[in-house]
Amino acid sequence: MSDIKLFQEKKVRSHWNEKEEQWYFSVIDVIEVLTGSSIPKRYWSDLKKKLTKEGSQLYENIVQLKFEAADGKKYATDCLNTMNLMRLIQSIPSPKAEPFKQWLAKVGYERMQEIANPEQSLDRARENWQQLGRSEKWIQQRMTGQETRNKLTDYWKESGVEKQDEFAMLTNIIHQEWTGLSVKNHKNLKGLQTQNLRDHMSEAELIFTSLAELSTRQIAETDQAKGLIENAKAGKKGGTIAKNARIALENQTGKNVITQENFLKPKTENKKLQ
Repeated sequence: MSDIKLFQEKKVRSHWNEKEEQWYFSVIDVIEVLTGSSIPKRYWSDLKKKLTKEGSQLYENIVQLKFEAADGKKYATDCLNTMNLMRLIQSIPSPKAEPFKQWLAKVGYERMQEIANPEQSLDRARENWQQLGRSEKWIQQRMTGQETRNKLTDYWKESGVEKQDEFAMLTNIIHQEWTGLSVKNHKNLKGLQTQNLRDHMSEAELIFTSLAELSTRQIAETDQAKGLIENAKAGKKGGTIAKNARIALENQTGKNVITQENFLKPKTENKKLQ
């Protein structure tokens, strides 16, 4: 499970390894947080050479995981688990080192709590969105939409769709059909890079995304769709249902459902863009 954690509003790409039951964090992101360097890759390259000369075994513990970069593509990224990251932090002079260590411990503890009680992850997500200024109405729609999404991906898994790139392909088919935009182009419209598109959708966009995915699942279940091709056909049909509903609403209101609005921009600027 890949995720983006926030430390003092700075992103840290991370991955939870279910088999090992531990987090892996992007070293580049951690270095950027601790040093404020505009070229953390070079800092890390120099530090690796220094650690190797000193006989450090840390280099052998690096794991490369694919994370999404600013250009929207996924690249192999040097990662360390919490224990080895703690060792690395000792080699980086930074006033943020201690607060960051405490943050790492908190992230690990919270994950253990969520495994024991999955409801806590939902509560924590709600708290995070509240802190970011999302309305209760938006939060409820976001959480409802996530439940709809989970039911769809569960069906895909059960019907023989397993690879992450196939999940992404099916998601894009549904999205393209109801919005007229690929996921990437929708993110570009909103001026997003590594951010989660759904976290920057308006209430209407969330509702129509849910309608498209709900329709897709029910059609797939009715047709007993199996594999990528059959589920792609169901996705196109489900997306069409949401597209027709979107067009009908836009004709009645004269307002576009798909907008440039995102939560990174001030509300006044979002209003100008609508």
